[in-house]
Amino acid sequence: MNSTENIDGGPVWYRNTPPNLLGESPIYRACDSTLHWIDCYSTPCAVHILTVDPSTGEAIGRARILEVPFGRITAIYFRKGTPGSYICGYQQGIALLDEKTGGVVVLKELIKKEDSEAWAMNDGGVDPQGRFWIGEVDMKALFAKMGGKSLPEGYGSPRGRLWRYEADGTCTIMDTGIGCGNGIGWSPDGKCMYFNDSVPQITWRYDFDRETGKICNKMKIIGDLPQGVLNDGCVVDQEGNLWVAMFMLNCVMVYTPEGSLLKTIRFPAKLITCPTWGGRGNDILFITSAQPLPEDAAPGDEGGHVFRYKTELKGMAKHEFAG
Repeated sequence: MNSTENIDGGPVWYRNTPPNLLGESPIYRACDSTLHWIDCYSTPCAVHILTVDPSTGEAIGRARILEVPFGRITAIYFRKGTPGSYICGYQQGIALLDEKTGGVVVLKELIKKEDSEAWAMNDGGVDPQGRFWIGEVDMKALFAKMGGKSLPEGYGSPRGRLWRYEADGTCTIMDTGIGCGNGIGWSPDGKCMYFNDSVPQITWRYDFDRETGKICNKMKIIGDLPQGVLNDGCVVDQEGNLWVAMFMLNCVMVYTPEGSLLKTIRFPAKLITCPTWGGRGNDILFITSAQPLPEDAAPGDEGGHVFRYKTELKGMAKHEFAG
């Protein structure tokens, strides 16, 4: 494979009507071949549920739109052995979400309501043992980064945290100093965890203990992204490569486990947000996106729709929460 391979990822695969404001957190369910994703900033927030052909990845009909009047949902994952239910992140914490009704049951409130404009929950992931992980975003740190500015003098490090939530309800802070916690993934052997922090534009790799869920030996493996680009959601393939959505750079970038760039897959949307594997062979990548910012909209930008890319490699299906 050419180390600088540049690939056209193709046109819009599924056109949302209207376009998602911020499409995020796609997950694929194999038993009924459905793709689920959220529009975080629609009013109300909504989960889109679309049936796809498991062999070709073609959309079948239109997505069912599940409105969630509770508030902003930031990440969803399926629950193992509990059909019709998601574990999810919401602005202030962690909850359960009913797939049929849109009803929400709060499990843990981790951020006080009066603080929820300053920082909030963001993207998450489920580890091989079924624990739910979720990172926070420090809004002041994020907006400073996107505006090319520094944090105010005396502010210190970003104040976001990385949480681990277990099936018995135990919730533990696993890391601090997070600017914008984004994609989380695990190596095929479960010995490494990857975590994107979009404010310093770094992908971190930790040694991961599957049995205890502990992380250690934090190491920077991806960085040096262009100013303003946010390393967003990510997935891992069966060879251990990372596929990272690049918000503000219209692409998914593929890296080795050590952080060397393998290829760049470009799409006609600047704000690419998050990928997931799907299809019968987990060889179809579905990718969400966001509408372009009004001050930054370019002619022909297809942000807010869903893209599809057929791969030669097979991906690692996203894990399900054990609770």
